[in-house]
Amino acid sequence: MARYVAFLRAINVGGRVVKMDKLRGLFESLGHAGVETFIASGNVVFESRAKAPSLERAIEAALADALGYEVATFIRTDDEVAEIARQQPFRPAPFKTAKAFCVGLLAAPLSRDGEKALMSFKSADDDFRVVGREIYWLCQTGQGVSAFSNAGFEKAAKVRSTFRGMNTMQRLSVRLRESAAGANRPRRSTSGVDLGS
Repeated sequence: MARYVAFLRAINVGGRVVKMDKLRGLFESLGHAGVETFIASGNVVFESRAKAPSLERAIEAALADALGYEVATFIRTDDEVAEIARQQPFRPAPFKTAKAFCVGLLAAPLSRDGEKALMSFKSADDDFRVVGREIYWLCQTGQGVSAFSNAGFEKAAKVRSTFRGMNTMQRLSVRLRESAAGANRPRRSTSGVDLGS
């Protein structure tokens, strides 16, 4: 079986609270094995014989049925997570002093119009790079001040996406690597505590 990470949009934000044990149970009810959660922002590690596109559709349908609202789902393999974590799209490395360095996950690479819509948000404070199905966002002012938002981007580019801090992606990549090596297998999170801590 292949190992995947499901990145879920709008989990535990905007008053929509989902306990991690419930989320694990939903994934297990779909027949997935080795289900783990990584922090409470909607990152689920699991194993399956299915392919990513069918997994995304099945998980989205199950979450909508169980939670009563749409949860956009973006699947990556552990190798793809490792590649995302290795990316250094901004050179030299101004992200060391930036307020936020994030990655946005998409279902498919942006179209030319989609990339144009993304770049319309570029400013002295916000910079972007597109690599495959990922958007790298460097913000000098912090997410609370920036004019860029996921919702605004989705509307402008006519796509769905979800964003994570690069620090989260790097920590998740380390955890996946350790787990694959059989060392320090991650514990299941029952309280939303970051399993990397």
